[in-house]
Amino acid sequence: MVAHINTVAFSGIDVLPIEVQVAISGGLPTFTIVGLPDKAVGESRERVRAALHAIGLALPAKRITVNLAPADVQKEGSHFDLPIALGLLVAMGVVPMEDMSQFTALGELGLDGSIAPVAGVLPAALGANAANRGLICPGAQGGEAAWAGGADILAPRSLLELINHFKGVSVLSSPTPAEPRADTTFLDLKDIKGQETAKRAAAEALEVSMIHSVAGQLAGGSIMRQRPFRDPHHSASTPALVGGGLRVKPGEISLAHRGVLFLDELPEFTRAALEALRQPLETGRVVIARANAHASYPARFQLIAAMNPCRCGYLDNPQLACSKAPKCGGEYQSRISGPLFDRIDLHVDVPAVDPLDLSAPAPQEDTATVAARVAQARAIQTARYEKYAGDDMRAPTCNAEADGDILEAVAAPDADGRALLTQAADKMHLSARSYHRILRVARTIADLDGSQGVKRAHIGEALAYRRIVPGRTLAAE
Repeated sequence: MVAHINTVAFSGIDVLPIEVQVAISGGLPTFTIVGLPDKAVGESRERVRAALHAIGLALPAKRITVNLAPADVQKEGSHFDLPIALGLLVAMGVVPMEDMSQFTALGELGLDGSIAPVAGVLPAALGANAANRGLICPGAQGGEAAWAGGADILAPRSLLELINHFKGVSVLSSPTPAEPRADTTFLDLKDIKGQETAKRAAAEALEVSMIHSVAGQLAGGSIMRQRPFRDPHHSASTPALVGGGLRVKPGEISLAHRGVLFLDELPEFTRAALEALRQPLETGRVVIARANAHASYPARFQLIAAMNPCRCGYLDNPQLACSKAPKCGGEYQSRISGPLFDRIDLHVDVPAVDPLDLSAPAPQEDTATVAARVAQARAIQTARYEKYAGDDMRAPTCNAEADGDILEAVAAPDADGRALLTQAADKMHLSARSYHRILRVARTIADLDGSQGVKRAHIGEALAYRRIVPGRTLAAE
């Protein structure tokens, strides 16, 4: 008899159905795994053998062949341990085949028969639910899988617990969605003294649990309730930022999907790493192509970057600036390409904090006040784009996602605003990308002001946030 066990492989955050076929036949005792397994999958032989021995079962002295179908898809990761072990248990007659056909299984086996956590449980649960199957996953991740809803989920902590469940000796209870622990360490905007203009560019984000699940970064089996905030060090490589590696894992820009990617000391990042951000900033996705793999991850993040005006850091203080300050600043900022600067909507010069500001009373606006205003503006945008939603998953949900005809319809300025924007486009030699980005920012400023239309003042403020390039300044008139 050939046993058939359902499991999955991952391509980005998408799941690919994989069937584990296990056959035990006569011949010299061997244990072979075929179907493009990587080293971790190949080592499953020893983990499975030891796990079965730990619960009092021994592999038959026969020829054991495990095929991971389809055979032309690369199989990576230790999560194939559990489906291979279940296939052996079915082939040995320990567990009925009809029980296993109703589930998708994944998990790593310990040498003592325990089932350890693996990456990708949440997308695997969603895939199993879509296929009308239940899910067998590690006990520590049952709460994560439960968020998929609808699926029959078994989350044993050991292989013996699972066997006893199917034999009726004991029954595994269904896990409940794991709630994240409350975090009370948030900073407050009222703690910022001076530099008031920087608050205008504060960010919003949405939850991205599936990406973090594939990356193995969902702590405690609970989904994310806080929007992601990623702040990689400036020594981060290009694969660390955009994704890659042997298993083509998501990078920082995907882990920041629907959240914030903060790059401090922006010019200190390598030029190649920064240039790799240009396409994801435009499309909201990153496609990673390697010789042995091809994966696509969502990457619709909000980029916030900080940098000194020059390497010495004192360009705005003539008394402290080095003798090469103008040249120093120009060379330092030239590390950032024009096309990348062009994709940054808000450029805010933050002056040095005056000592008097440090001793001044806290400003009246705190985080809750600003958050309420932002939430109100976001509600306006949600209502605005509802008519464009329908079944199109690419339809915009906020101003930042609007483009083309939709942007022109919702962000068309009044006559005075149109005249100012046209003048700016001519004097500042704005690209088409810059033109549309100014419209988006102006529409958002209008929403924050509670204005139904985009006016000249909104266009003016949006223009003020653009980067000032020598020779491209707006005429005084």
